[in-house]
Amino acid sequence: MKIQANQLSSHLKKSLAPCYLVTGDEHLLVAEALDAIREAARQRGFGMRELHVATAGFDWLQLAASSANLSLFAERRMIELRLPTGKPGRAGGEAIIELVRQSGPETLFIVTAPKLDRSAAASKWAKTIDQKGVSLPIWPIGIRELPGWIANRMRSAGLQPERDVVTLIADRVEGNLLAAGQEIEKLRLLLGEGPVSVEDVSNAVVNSSRYDVYKLADAAMAGDATRAVRILGGLRSEGVEPVIVMWALTRELRTLSKLDDVIRQGGDLGSAMQKNGVWRNRQGLVRSCIGRHQRGSFNRMLKSAGRADAAAKGQRAGDPWQMACDLVVGMARL
Repeated sequence: MKIQANQLSSHLKKSLAPCYLVTGDEHLLVAEALDAIREAARQRGFGMRELHVATAGFDWLQLAASSANLSLFAERRMIELRLPTGKPGRAGGEAIIELVRQSGPETLFIVTAPKLDRSAAASKWAKTIDQKGVSLPIWPIGIRELPGWIANRMRSAGLQPERDVVTLIADRVEGNLLAAGQEIEKLRLLLGEGPVSVEDVSNAVVNSSRYDVYKLADAAMAGDATRAVRILGGLRSEGVEPVIVMWALTRELRTLSKLDDVIRQGGDLGSAMQKNGVWRNRQGLVRSCIGRHQRGSFNRMLKSAGRADAAAKGQRAGDPWQMACDLVVGMARL
């Protein structure tokens, strides 16, 4: 069966499935879900843990050997398999299915993978785990949900944040849950349980923002000019070369310009996005961005990006950072 992350705690209190498939790209949330499953298993007598990581060239016979030797051990044990690519291949899939079939009261089988694409989610090995055990997809925390997540985590740690404290931490960590968790733990260690003020956070929290050019482009395309400008400033303060920024913006503008031309000519945007390699989880973002702009806007911005790139390379006069700012504000126009 499939459950959501917020159902895991109540599920583990009631029962422990023979096998689990935990998937997602948010490392902190995945790690905490795995910790919860392991702790529930230990409380039920699973004292041994065996870990396999299916990197390139992994010998699937190792996993098969684990299942073959189960009868030699009287103690209950956990067998964990990490799939860095989420695609074990035919031999790997068969090995996983065999171990799922043998999982039960004496053996807990846990598979961890990044977010599965459609083909991997529909594979026989994934469905076999879902049928006998539990599939737990871990979804990332969005920008809008982040303050609530931080507030709940602070309260769970015994902290009582002032209203502006949560906003301050959210702004500083810029979506990095691992950094947010670390800063909350730091506050708990420094201040102890109880009230937390903005001044406390200002003194204790470092700026852990992990700004990157991909977040910059996504914020601009989402129409969030304020966040896009803040990320741009973060990139500049972290010493990122403006050439890299212009490369990312130019790449997005080139795709947007192509797609805009297609729909202006009466073509289907969905098909065009697939043809141009726009990932499914970004298609809504791209669609909304195109819908906000008039015909030819992306082509004009693409030419501006070319001038900014030349300025960044010292080939023409101008401040590339200011030109980049003008571009992201233009892309974010509502």
